[in-house]
Order: sequence, then C-alpha cells, then structure tokens
Amino acid sequence: MQNDQNELQRIFALQRKNRQAIKQTTAAKRKEKLQRLKQVVLDHAEEVADALAQDLRKPREQPISLEVATVVMDIDHALQHLDDWMKPQDLGESKVIPGGRIGILYEPRGICLLFGPWNFPFQLVFEPLVPIIAAGNCAIVKPNEMATATSIVSAKIISEVFDPDEIAVFEGGVDIANAMLDLPVDHIFFTGSPNVGKIVMAAAARHLASVTLELGGKCPAIVDGTYDLASAAELIATWRCYNTGQLCLSTDHVWVREDLRDEFLALLTASLKSQFYENGRIDKNVIGKIIDERNLKRVSGYVEDAVEHGASIAFGGEVEVADRTVHPTILIDVPLEAQVMQDEIFGPVLPVLTYKNPQDIVDATDRMGKPLALYIFSEDEEFIDWIIANTSSGGVTVNGVADHWWEPDLPFGGVNKSGIGRYHGIHGFKELSHERSIFRKTPEA
Repeated sequence: MQNDQNELQRIFALQRKNRQAIKQTTAAKRKEKLQRLKQVVLDHAEEVADALAQDLRKPREQPISLEVATVVMDIDHALQHLDDWMKPQDLGESKVIPGGRIGILYEPRGICLLFGPWNFPFQLVFEPLVPIIAAGNCAIVKPNEMATATSIVSAKIISEVFDPDEIAVFEGGVDIANAMLDLPVDHIFFTGSPNVGKIVMAAAARHLASVTLELGGKCPAIVDGTYDLASAAELIATWRCYNTGQLCLSTDHVWVREDLRDEFLALLTASLKSQFYENGRIDKNVIGKIIDERNLKRVSGYVEDAVEHGASIAFGGEVEVADRTVHPTILIDVPLEAQVMQDEIFGPVLPVLTYKNPQDIVDATDRMGKPLALYIFSEDEEFIDWIIANTSSGGVTVNGVADHWWEPDLPFGGVNKSGIGRYHGIHGFKELSHERSIFRKTPEA
C-alpha cells in the first residue's frame, strides 16, 4: 500500500505540473482525445459486457452493453457541441460602468478526483469522465473495487488512452481512496451513498475543493388513477427491478390512491411475472444478482424488518443466498417507521403505500429527504402541478420513469441529501469548468 501511495503522490505531482498545458488545449485536441476514448471503449465492449455479467450478472444487451452505449452517446454529444461550449461568452457593454465590456471564460477546474460506484461500475466512471476531459481537466480515477472485473477493464481502457500526467487510474479499496482524498485537488466527483458522500465532502472542505456528489435517495412514484393503470404498473415494475433495483433512479416505493390498491397490485404482479419469470420460475437471464453478501443481507433484512412491523408480502419474498438472488418483492401495509421506508432500498423490493389525501405523500416525502427523482403518473394537470409545487427533488418525470435522465439538455443531479451539482451535456461541461468573469475597460473610458 505504501508503494501505491508513493505512486499516487508522484502522479499528483505530474498532473500539477501538466495541468496548465492541459488547460490550454483546443476544442480540436479535446475532441481528438474523446474520439480516441470512444474507439478504445468500443474495442473493449465485449470485455466490458463479460465483466458486468461477472460482477452483477447483468444481461448482455445487443449489440453492446447499455453501459457502453450510454458512454458512447455522451461522447458523441460532446463531440458535436464542444466547440460551442468552449466559446467565451461575450455579454456586451457594461450597463454599470461606462467603457467596459463583460464576458465569461470557461476554464477547467484543474485536477479532479473521480470515484466510480459499484452499481453501474463502467458507465458511472466514464460518463463523468467525458465532461472532465471536455472541460480540459486532469483527473485521478478510482473504479469501484466491489465490481472487481469491471474495475480491471476500466483501468485497462484509461491506461490505454491517456498518459497518467493527464488521466491516471488507481484500483483498490478504502486505503487508496482515503489517500486520494488527502490530496489537495481542485474538484471531487463522487457517485455513491449519502453516508460516504459526507466523508467526501468533509475531505473536500479541508482543501476547499469543489464537489459533485451524485447520491440517490428514496424516489417515490405517485399514481392517482387518471393515467392508464396498467401502463403505470408496467413502468414501475420494470424500473424497480432494472439492474436488480440497484439503481439510484429506481422507483423506491409507490403511492397509489387507496381505492385503486388491489387493482394496481394485480397489474403490478402480472407485470413482474411476465418480465422476470418463465414457467413460474424466476429467469436469471433477465434479472441480476446483488453485488455482495453484505448487501444481500441488507436487502433481505428490510423485508424481514417490514414484516416484523406489520407489513405483508404480497408477492415474492424469496432469497437465494447461493447466487445472491433476491426475487422481485411487493410489500403492502408498510408502516413508515419500518427500516425499508428509512433507507434507500437498492434492491428489487417495492413497498406499495396508499393515500386518501395527497398531503400525506408530501409530508412523507419531506420526512424522507429530497429524493433524486420523483415520478408522477397522472393526466390531471392540476394534481401534477400541485405535487411538483409542494415537493422538492433532483428531477421529475411525469408518466414515465427516469426520462429526465436520458435528456441531454436537462441538468441531472440531486438536491441536498440526494446530491450536489449537475451534469449531462452542457451542464456537465459547466460543472467541471470555472466560469471566470472578465471585465475589460478601454483606455479611453
């Protein structure tokens, strides 16, 4: 470990020496790097898919992994728009001081730390890396050690594309992560849990580094009955179990109008059976596994605790310890004090709650903390506007799940407990840039 820390210090010194040269790179040069990254990612796409299957039993999408496809999409978007993003903003003549012209210059943050999560261990390393490169930064990257196979291939790609005095990669666990946090870097980009996010933010405070924290939260889905109930159930079921529920944008729990509960449960159960079961048996070709034993115990513990608090299992509930499989599970009559309603579930377990008064939803959401996303299934514009006006979340999708995440022109991120900062598209470029105010006064003025 001491050798790793010595190497980390050496690389940090190299990047400090090199960051001014990287800052001066043109749009053409940065695009060349992004194009090279894209090609190497595509060259290793099969290895990435194999690694994701090994770490999380992720189904192999065709023709390439969705994690790879998403990174390529982000690179292509940056390649298309980077020239415009980098242009200095001329805001014209000062309206306050005669003879002055004002503008904004986008310059890189400097040296960034980038910590990847284990749930999307490829995508959420390389997706943030795109704006880091586009904005002209150096970076020290740590893939997540819990997804061992994906960490190895991610490190291989980074090392193949970049010199370490610009973008370096370190594999390892908590010790190397803590050593990275001791470095006086300029910016830290972290995706993970709120608890670790607090540690990252405290470390950043020691050096007054800026941060981007993508943290998650308990994302509610709200069903008022005016939107097609079967369609709502299908989307909620799909996204509760996507990546085995190990997704910060998952439908963490659902609120359905009380008189619609039984009908909604029947539709939800039918959707889970059609999507994730074959001949009455769970199909492990389409549902992954929990990342490790600790998280398996955590997720199964939520179900046990909920039942002890008076909840009932309406569907599923089975856990196969040998291959870390949690069957899709629906919980009903869950009291808000149960642990499953306190923590982000991060597993294929869905509490179905009922309401008579929408204010109950607002009050409960406020107690849980501002979520990363909020989903409203309704055709009642007055109801939709009321929910949005009386809640706070990182983003909102109406009559869908996570659609705001896919839209590159929208900023993506959390608020307070669910995160700090925004990225995607131009918002990522700005997040990883310093907007430098420029005032020029003519000598004659």
